[in-house]
Amino acid sequence: MANTYTQIHIQFVFVVKYRKGLILASFKEELYQYISGIIKAHNHKLLAINGMPDHIHVFIGMRPTQSISDLMQDIKGSSSKWINEKKFLPIKFEWQSGYGAFSYSKSHVDRVIKYVQNQETHHQRQTFIKEYIQFLNAFEIDYDENYIFKEPI
Repeated sequence: MANTYTQIHIQFVFVVKYRKGLILASFKEELYQYISGIIKAHNHKLLAINGMPDHIHVFIGMRPTQSISDLMQDIKGSSSKWINEKKFLPIKFEWQSGYGAFSYSKSHVDRVIKYVQNQETHHQRQTFIKEYIQFLNAFEIDYDENYIFKEPI
């Protein structure tokens, strides 16, 4: 799109179904590279990706050529299919339905990158659920407790 100039920074947070810790160290980096490839294929700019065994944070500079929901559908659908085809796990891998998408100004980019890169340290002090509810509250997003990512079954 000629003469279209944007600066859109979005942090996505999405979770393994039932918050099971299925993102293993043995394939975590490959998964991040795969997701990075999807983002780059859609001409978005990956700023940071990291997570824990039960969830992932992805921070991007997003182009306005694609909707957030289409990008997330592609990332989650393609990556779960890829994990299952690679047979990284003895069970079927699935992402939980839904995701969080949080926008940031340019002045917050460096702080968010550091936050995403330091997930392991951060989660030694705080659970995922507390973290996620803090995001929802900080961004003043109305939510129903019944639909917040629940503890593993």
